[in-house]
Amino acid sequence: ASLPFGTDMAIWYKEISSKSPASKITTGSSPLFYKEGIKFIFTKGGQVYESTMDINTVPKQLFVTRGNNDNLKFSPDGREILFTCDRSDHSFIGIYHIDKKTTRWLSPDVTHDNYAAWSPDGKQVAFIRTPGTKISELGDVTGGTRFSIFVADTETLKATEVWKSPSEDGGFAQERTPPLLWTNTNRILFYSEHTGWDHVFSMNPNGSDLKDITPGDGEVENFVIDPTGQFIYFDGNRNDVHRRHIWKSSVASGNPIAVTSGDGIEVKPGFAGKDLYAFKSTYSLSMSLVKIDEAKNSSAQVYPQKLLSFSATSFVKPEEVTMKAADGTTILGQLFINRKIGGKRAGIVFMHGGPHRQMLVGQHYMDYYSYCYSFNQLLASKGYVVIAVNYRNGIGYGKDFRRAKNQGPRGASEYQDIVAAGKYLQTLPEVEPSKIGLWGGSYGGYLTAMGLSRNPELFKAGVDIHGVHDWSFDGQDATNFWGLRKSEGELALKSSPAADISKWTAPVLFVHGDDDRDVNFQQTIDFVEKLRAKNVHVELLVLPDEVHGFLRYESWSRIFTAAQDFFDRNLKK
Repeated sequence: ASLPFGTDMAIWYKEISSKSPASKITTGSSPLFYKEGIKFIFTKGGQVYESTMDINTVPKQLFVTRGNNDNLKFSPDGREILFTCDRSDHSFIGIYHIDKKTTRWLSPDVTHDNYAAWSPDGKQVAFIRTPGTKISELGDVTGGTRFSIFVADTETLKATEVWKSPSEDGGFAQERTPPLLWTNTNRILFYSEHTGWDHVFSMNPNGSDLKDITPGDGEVENFVIDPTGQFIYFDGNRNDVHRRHIWKSSVASGNPIAVTSGDGIEVKPGFAGKDLYAFKSTYSLSMSLVKIDEAKNSSAQVYPQKLLSFSATSFVKPEEVTMKAADGTTILGQLFINRKIGGKRAGIVFMHGGPHRQMLVGQHYMDYYSYCYSFNQLLASKGYVVIAVNYRNGIGYGKDFRRAKNQGPRGASEYQDIVAAGKYLQTLPEVEPSKIGLWGGSYGGYLTAMGLSRNPELFKAGVDIHGVHDWSFDGQDATNFWGLRKSEGELALKSSPAADISKWTAPVLFVHGDDDRDVNFQQTIDFVEKLRAKNVHVELLVLPDEVHGFLRYESWSRIFTAAQDFFDRNLKK
């Protein structure tokens, strides 16, 4: 917001039963109450601090260690704190004893040890171990990593490997919530992709009796243990690839049972006592908290909102569509079309970012893509035909689809899917084939620029929001996620919009916040200057001090207002 005096990340305190306002206590993050609820611990600058709820208190540093410390967890008796100490090329699992004021390390190695979980009796700790970072080793988002699950004794500090992934089935799998959990029924639960899908597995603490308790085609994204410890409730696209629903499965034996179904999208299950809650959206209503009646397979909104200026009747129900790319790959997407509007009209292809995302046939569970979904609806209401394409590299279709060969800077294989979507629009009787545009943010911005540079005969206008334009540019940004080496520079450039800029003729609107920590602002600077030199019609919306995810409502409003105006002037004329 370009505030004259800046701002900070702070911890606030609110007494639930009181009507008094919340109070700011201290700067920091990740607060965690002590067992008695009088004090709390938190992290700041990678170190662990302790504070009371008194707004005048001066927090004290609880203990000092090198590295960045996080993932704080109290032991069952509340006397010890489990934490992860990240030291860049390796990490340790530590235990701090509150009374003895000592720190001890669980089986330190040259590895990355993470996601630690206490056993129910507090005598053991389970954690995930992956290899340490070797000299000159680079991370690659298209790959995975081998991982093992270890169980350590908190007295001897020795750890035993109880399970090892058969292949590079970690990395992406541990981005889920929670990555590892030790239940009160003495089962260890964890995510792995070794079946081809990201599933939850259950086993005894010694590694025996391993079971996939979420079997079948479909991804699992979040799970929670029920109050008995006997079942997990998880969300995913099992049996409905275009949505997310809640399922129930036995911790010991699996056998998933559907808890929700239908046209809604239900995510992030959670319990308050014995009551099950989740977040739910539809094609016309954004995510809201619902209470689920499992017996009746129904849900009811908690505190439903009355939005006086909003009407759900203006939304169209997205249609599930299938396309074929040039190499035969099957691609799915959603078509936004108001069939009450007659005559030919312009078509627009939308590409999500990530690329580890999936667009759905309803309001998205991520705020960024909920806004994008709503803009696609707005475009449909204004007479455009929009297709949201779930190109390869995205999630929701299994490990092989996400890790597609020759993607991004190593061949841009997914760009075939964007061309397929554009050509699909051209086949629709409602669409004017000569008026196809495209838009997207981040990776979607990259694919927007690819369309305008590679296929000017197909794509006639585009809105490129904080996209990557030159994979060979070492900007210490998104280009690093693919682990590119200098020897791959030529291929990276050939896989970029920059390689085909000579073909670019269509008008374009670039949008970028200049405090973007994911895609370097220079990616837009460089490309705009080159297009201006070619006398290409370039429009710009620069947002000073905004970050990659656009934190402010005003920013999103300006972006979508500018984008609609841009398409109206360049595709409706």
